[in-house]
Amino acid sequence: MIPLRLGTRGSALALAQSGMVARQITQTTGIPVELVVIRTRGDQVQDRPLAQVGGKGLFTKEIEQALLDVEVDFAVHSLKDLPGEMPDGLALAATPRRADPRDALIGSRLADLPQGAVVGTGSLRRKLQLAAIRPDLDIQGIRGNVDTRVLKQRSGEFHAIVLAAAGLERLDRTVDITEFLSVEQMIPAPGQGALAIQCRAKDDRVLAALATIDDARTRIEITAERAFLDEISGGCSVPAACYAQWNGEKLAISAFYAASESTPRRTHLQGTQEESAELGRRAARELKPK
Repeated sequence: MIPLRLGTRGSALALAQSGMVARQITQTTGIPVELVVIRTRGDQVQDRPLAQVGGKGLFTKEIEQALLDVEVDFAVHSLKDLPGEMPDGLALAATPRRADPRDALIGSRLADLPQGAVVGTGSLRRKLQLAAIRPDLDIQGIRGNVDTRVLKQRSGEFHAIVLAAAGLERLDRTVDITEFLSVEQMIPAPGQGALAIQCRAKDDRVLAALATIDDARTRIEITAERAFLDEISGGCSVPAACYAQWNGEKLAISAFYAASESTPRRTHLQGTQEESAELGRRAARELKPK
C-alpha cells in the first residue's frame, strides 16, 4: 500500500501532533503514513514577536506550498495557527476531536502571584484578558518552544507563563501546569485545542482517508470560530478570542476583541448548528468598532 506523506514542522509539539494523527489514520484506514519535516519561517525567526515577523501563516506557508507542489499529501497544523483564508487548491479536510481548549499557567496560581509579578506570554489576546483580571501584573512577551519557555520561567525570568493546555497535554507535560484558566476567565483563541488537517482540494484518495478521523462536534465549533476570525480579519497581532461550545442542541459562543488596548469588549451568543458560521460573524460585528 502506498504510504501517505504528512508534512509537519519539526518542533516537539508539531511532531507529537502529527504522530498522533498519523497513527489515527493508519488505525482507521490501514494506510501507512510517513512524516516529512518542513522548516517554516516561524521556526527560523525566534528573536521577535510573531506580529512583527508576519503574524498568521508564519507556521503554515512553507507547508502549504509543499502541498501545492505535491511534495507531501497532507499536513497537520494547530488550527489556531491557520489563517482564515485557505489558499486556492487546498482544503481543510478534517478536524479530529478537539483537546482541552483552555489556557494554563505554569509557575504559580493566578491568585498567588505577588503584586507586580512578571508573567510571560506571546499573545496580546492573553495579555489583555489577564490585565483585566490582574491589572497589577507586569505582562511581558516571550517566544520559543514549550521547553524554552518553561526553562525561562524556571530560571526566574518570569514568575509565571501562559501556554495552551492542549499543547502541554500532547507533550505529556500536564504535570508542569499550576492552574488551568477557565474559558470564562480567558476566552481561547479561535480553534485553540483543535488540529487542522489540510490537503489538496481535489485529491480524492487523501480526502477519503482524512474523513475517517473528522469529528462532527469539533467541525461545528471551529466553523463558528473561524467565521469570527474571518469577519474580524484577525491575525496574531489582533487581540481577538472566540470559543464555541456545541452541546447537541445549542451552540454557545463567547468572544473577545479589543480595537485598542484600552477598549476590550466581550459578547455571548447562542444559536443552532445551522447558524454556526453566521453566529461567529455576528459576534465579530458586535465587537468591531462601528
